[in-house]
Amino acid sequence: MSVFAQKEYDTVICGAGPAGLLAAYTLGRLTGSARRVLLLDKKEPWKEPIFCAEAVSTDRLASLWPIDPDFVRSRLSGIYFTSPSKHRAEFYSKNCGLILNRTKFHRAISDGAEAAGVECHYDTLIHKLEKTEQGWDIFVSRGGEEGKVSARTVIDATGPGCRLTRDIPCLEGIESGDTDLESALFAVAEGIKHSPEHIELFFGSEFRDGYGWIFPRDGKEVNIGFVLGKNVKTGESLRKKLLDFIAKNYPEANVKAVYGGVIACGQSVKPLAKEGLFKAGDAASCVNPISRSGIVESMLSGKIAAESVFQWLNASAENRKSIEEKTLDSWMKALGNKHLQVARAKVGFNSITDEQFDKAAKRLSKLPRERQTLFRIFFNVLWSCPSLIWKMRSFLR
Repeated sequence: MSVFAQKEYDTVICGAGPAGLLAAYTLGRLTGSARRVLLLDKKEPWKEPIFCAEAVSTDRLASLWPIDPDFVRSRLSGIYFTSPSKHRAEFYSKNCGLILNRTKFHRAISDGAEAAGVECHYDTLIHKLEKTEQGWDIFVSRGGEEGKVSARTVIDATGPGCRLTRDIPCLEGIESGDTDLESALFAVAEGIKHSPEHIELFFGSEFRDGYGWIFPRDGKEVNIGFVLGKNVKTGESLRKKLLDFIAKNYPEANVKAVYGGVIACGQSVKPLAKEGLFKAGDAASCVNPISRSGIVESMLSGKIAAESVFQWLNASAENRKSIEEKTLDSWMKALGNKHLQVARAKVGFNSITDEQFDKAAKRLSKLPRERQTLFRIFFNVLWSCPSLIWKMRSFLR
């Protein structure tokens, strides 16, 4: 296609979410523009709603990307943990997190990638991949025109439930990106009284095997929604369930828009790279299994994928398989092993009853705020349901 500067690239990155964007930026910086790097997505990552609550850890984000006040909606200083009977525990830590403006945040990383020499096209639909002797052919369409580009390596950052790498024989056994896909729905709403410095999380059978939330946005709007376990059947539409929850608990709320989709919520130990193809972000199931947080996780996995690709491009043919195998090792050392522990504990966590949540939250709510540490919150939940201690004993070994 004439729109591309080259017909052949060293690396094509598929998907311009946090994983793909940071992978592109990292690879551009590592190569000093000496390599030909192409980033593709079907849409501009700052022009459509982002299906996410937009919260990140301040410290973890700062380790990956400079924090610019321009893309920070608000700063967080704590979390409310609310039980089914509305007993509330509070974890307080000054400036512990941020609510991002994902529109501006994605634009900042994209600008950084382009400044690092990466060629970016956000109007290109990727249809399929085909393995070749030299690497990969990527079949695309843009503005009704179809074509292809070739690359020695590919980074798949196409999101949860991605199909780009399915049914390709040489990729059998690689991570599929569909580990524990779960349904999530949220609304952007006004008229809900809420602390602009706190996230609020709701637990109990109303949000079976998941949780509900309120995330502040700009002092007026909030993001209110929930995620449910993958096997949960509600008997009603998720949209109705969300709107009923809002109407019951916040009758003055004005719902401006409702968004939904599936999110990756697991961690596997399948390979993240094979035959010159590398996985990152939700496509690699690099998500915290209980909190379902994924922005910083995706960025970190994108950085790891880019570093592995850089090594691969500069390695001899006989050393490339080893580099691919070490991609998973790097991720597991960084966060994956912790995610595996969380995934094992998730089964026990999901067994906590409404009464046990209420008991723990009621006890905690009577303590001064400075004594409601995360450790004490966790301990009180365990104390309220002794059977969980035995379950988690084996999970966390």
